[in-house]
Amino acid sequence: MNIKTISKESFCVIGKEGSTKEGATFIANLGEDANAHFQEVSHLAIKKETGGILGIWGAMTDFSRGFRPWENGFREGLYLAGVECTMDAEAPQGWVKWIIPGFTYLCIQSHSDNAFGEMLAYLKEQNLPLVGAVQEYTDPDSGETELWFPIRRDT
Repeated sequence: MNIKTISKESFCVIGKEGSTKEGATFIANLGEDANAHFQEVSHLAIKKETGGILGIWGAMTDFSRGFRPWENGFREGLYLAGVECTMDAEAPQGWVKWIIPGFTYLCIQSHSDNAFGEMLAYLKEQNLPLVGAVQEYTDPDSGETELWFPIRRDT
C-alpha cells in the first residue's frame, strides 16, 4: 500500500448532495446528476496551470455536518459529488456548497474494494486516529481516485 501524507487547508466543494438514507445507488445517482449538469458549475471550478480542473470530490460528512466519520460503522452519512471551487463561489440553484475544514490526510489510491478496510487496519496498527470523514479525490487528468483519511485537524 503506497501511502502519502497531504496537508490541505480548508477548501470548497460545490456539488450534488445526497444521503445514505436514499438507498444503495445514491452515490452513483449523484454522480450522474452532477455530470449531466456540470456546465452549470464548470466556470466556478479551480483550474490547474495546465487548464484542467483541479479536482473532483466525493466529499463526505456525518449527519451533523461536522465532517466527522460516517456513522454506524461507516455506513451512514452525507455525500457530495462535486468539484473544487474557490471559497467565495456561490452554489447555483440545485447545487450545494460545502467548506471542508483543513486536515492532514493519509492518502491511498483506491484500486481495490478493500482499500478502505486496509487503510483503517493500517491506522489502527500505527495507533493513528481517524479524526474526520474520509474523502474521495479524483484527478480529472489521470482518472485516478484516492481515499483521503484525515489523521489531524489543522486550524
